[in-house]
Amino acid sequence: MKRQTPLLLLTIPLLLSAMFGQSATQPAIVADVDGEKISSRDLNEASGEPLAKLDHQAYQLRQQKLQEMIDNRLLAREARHRNISLDALITAEVTSKAAEVTPQEIHRVYELNKTQLQRPESEVEGQLRTALHDQNVATRRHEFAKSLQANAKVTVFLEPPAPYRAVVGVNGPTRGAANAAVTIVAFEDFQCPFCKRAYETLQQVELKYPEKVRLVHRDFPLQPLHPASWKTHEAARCAEEQGKFWEYRDLLFKNPPATGPEQLTAYATQLGLNLPDFKKCVESEKFKAVVQKDEDEGDRLGIQGTPEFFINGRPFAGAQPESEFARVIDEELNKRTPQ
Repeated sequence: MKRQTPLLLLTIPLLLSAMFGQSATQPAIVADVDGEKISSRDLNEASGEPLAKLDHQAYQLRQQKLQEMIDNRLLAREARHRNISLDALITAEVTSKAAEVTPQEIHRVYELNKTQLQRPESEVEGQLRTALHDQNVATRRHEFAKSLQANAKVTVFLEPPAPYRAVVGVNGPTRGAANAAVTIVAFEDFQCPFCKRAYETLQQVELKYPEKVRLVHRDFPLQPLHPASWKTHEAARCAEEQGKFWEYRDLLFKNPPATGPEQLTAYATQLGLNLPDFKKCVESEKFKAVVQKDEDEGDRLGIQGTPEFFINGRPFAGAQPESEFARVIDEELNKRTPQ
């Protein structure tokens, strides 16, 4: 679930300056609750991602407005070059060449929006025609300006904001080179179907980037949705104690969700674990606090569902395709490549 936040473009720089302008070694105190202090660093970690999203929205707005300004200057220059007015240029190259609006397009748009319109098509046909015409004119205007830009020297210096990076612990089962350029921290629920899908994708990612990617598992069982999941995470940690975490994780994801001690023990048997030690570990809840610690960190990071990944600290939510993992990983690898 995503929450929409208004663009406080003017106040964000002031807030950031006030909150984070202090010395990095001595963060400012922004609140005190009965002697328990909340520092600017605490606040930054808690609100960093929402602020980063606002920063990205602000960048997109600036990028859009900058392109409009570039288009306007290119059109004005072309009008001067042709020794005609800007209006005459727009009429000759944009308005007269914009695509015609067809009855079929009007009907298609009406069908897509008739629930919101709540009026017969005949009553809104004129409005829809006007809206589609304006859209076609805008499209043609941008296409013409783009053709002019291809023959002009245009350099854009507007830089996108740096990606937000959360501070995420890597104190979990780890696979891959210790010095890998990219670390993926995966918060997983062993009974989550989307985690199972992501598990298969991660296998492809690890094969594609040998020695370049390190994978770290963190526990995040969603108890309200999967009440039995917590115990599977404890069992996997018991398997880790005997050096078989990743093999046990494979079995949990490759098979139907484990719901009872018999299945958890069967997986241990399949892997040749010491069964008395394994059973004692699971029954004693030896790793309950470890799972809880991961869950607490996930809550601190604002995780609402699984799977949730952090690629070198960059939040990456959901069972996304391998191509999206590759896009972010390549960005991280290229960032580290000497020029």
